[in-house]
Amino acid sequence: MKKIKVIVFGLLLIGFFGFSQLEASAHDSDLHNGSTGQQVSELQSTLKKLGYFKTGVTGYYGPVTATAVTKFQRDFGIPATGYTGPLTNGMLDKLHMMARVVHGEARGESYTGQVAVAAVILNRVDSFRFPNSINGVIFQRNAFTAVNDGQYWLTPNTSAYLAVKDAMLGWDPSSGATYYYNPAQVSDNWIFTRNFIKQIGKHHFAN
Repeated sequence: MKKIKVIVFGLLLIGFFGFSQLEASAHDSDLHNGSTGQQVSELQSTLKKLGYFKTGVTGYYGPVTATAVTKFQRDFGIPATGYTGPLTNGMLDKLHMMARVVHGEARGESYTGQVAVAAVILNRVDSFRFPNSINGVIFQRNAFTAVNDGQYWLTPNTSAYLAVKDAMLGWDPSSGATYYYNPAQVSDNWIFTRNFIKQIGKHHFAN
């Protein structure tokens, strides 16, 4: 099952029409054709990092931006309205949070290693042993070094966003891992009691 289906499972329960009405309810207050300003620029920048927005950032929400938003919505199981609303913004927020973790924890790793770190976050959301939301997993006490030492707040690069996108759309190079660690930097030997799955770059992945 694609990870994206897991993330939006609760929303899918209300059905497609509930989805559409919820997204449409914010049409007047969120971004749509004719919108301008910093929020539009930030949206375009994010969509550009994700590979949906192919031109320069303009700060104007026109047909090119609407097309990019529509493609994003289709990929992530959101009604393809072409404008942003709670569902689109919520998914973008999840992508932002995960990209910060990937950038903070794995920016020196291969692209596959970055996708694997993103997949671990999603695997934790799926597991009864961890919080059942991306926000809950990321901010669980002492769960991620990048959150503890402040690297979480660095600006993620394009690679981090694409890695998160690939993980959310189903790629899991970690083979289902819920832990990863660099054995050269371990401060608590407890992690070695976890079941080793594989190594990708400097990270060991385990359950």
